[in-house]
Amino acid sequence: MTTSNTDIDFDQLAPELHAWARDLGFSAVGVTDLDLGAHRDYLDEWLGKGRHGSMTYMARHRDLRVRPQEMVPGAISVISLRLDYLERATAPDACLENPARAYISRYALGRDYHKVVRGKLKRLVWQMDAWLKHRGFHDFTARLATDSAPVLEKALAEKAGLGWIGKNTLLLSESAGSWFFLGEILTNLPLKPQQEQAANRCGSCAACIDICPTDALVAPYQLDARRCISYLTIEQRGAIAPELRPLVGNRIFGCDDCQLVCPWNRYAHANQEDDFKPRHGLDTAGLLELFAWSQETFLAKTQGSAIRRAGYHGWLRNLAVALGNAAAKGKDGARISQALHSRLGVSDLVDEHIHWALQQVRKG
Repeated sequence: MTTSNTDIDFDQLAPELHAWARDLGFSAVGVTDLDLGAHRDYLDEWLGKGRHGSMTYMARHRDLRVRPQEMVPGAISVISLRLDYLERATAPDACLENPARAYISRYALGRDYHKVVRGKLKRLVWQMDAWLKHRGFHDFTARLATDSAPVLEKALAEKAGLGWIGKNTLLLSESAGSWFFLGEILTNLPLKPQQEQAANRCGSCAACIDICPTDALVAPYQLDARRCISYLTIEQRGAIAPELRPLVGNRIFGCDDCQLVCPWNRYAHANQEDDFKPRHGLDTAGLLELFAWSQETFLAKTQGSAIRRAGYHGWLRNLAVALGNAAAKGKDGARISQALHSRLGVSDLVDEHIHWALQQVRKG
């Protein structure tokens, strides 16, 4: 015999939930309902303008994004959680200033966050389930998400009081900046919000818009992914537009510029997870060193890493562009030319970017 929702005081779960989340390393927890009607028009406009580029899954799962309850029968609440990842010792500014170095977005230097966050969410759900069953409630259902399922996680986190969506379209927290991952638990439990939605504190600041290398932030709160370096170096499978290549600089996987200049990131929390510490010296690696990786080396050193998403040919494409940009600044032209020639023939995609990079060598 199961217990109905009216036979248990779910408010008693809240303090336990927060304690379990803290023990697992989460630094913030929020609860809200699944009504995302306020974000529907924004999403439809973004899709209608084609700003999702080749990410066709964004349009394919549009209905689920604005109605997440359809993914979990009976779901009425979401638990949104924050996990900090900033590793201060990686010195991102120094890396960006050195054109011979490879810049990898700070979130991807360690273990794939999908695996880390999902593992923690699973343990949290197990604890919730045990607590509920001990009180005779056996109808608990939940689905986990962390930038994986078709969930508008920033919109849900904003509703849950974890921050506000800033002009750079990232979730910002007054007390923690934006260097964090989000995870969600969609559930059928009638949980009450524990905190109010945060006020937008961007004010008149436009630092993120001004710094964007490719002008991907076409207006406050408006991102054209087709120009975003994170999209170009990770999601896009084809060629990077020639006019955008010089703007990519030495960024070979993702871009953090809009976070690096955000004033709220002076309050960012330092990483407490060993899994997020840099692997294989990727925070200090040179472009030539990484361009020399064979496919076998790439697969071995990116095992369990988010970098795998770019694929080996995408990795070489990105590095060829970065090497061309370094050569254009007069850096190691002879060595770069030799390295580029050694990779010709890997694929048509890589060859196109190598030939472009060789043109930059001649200009340098």
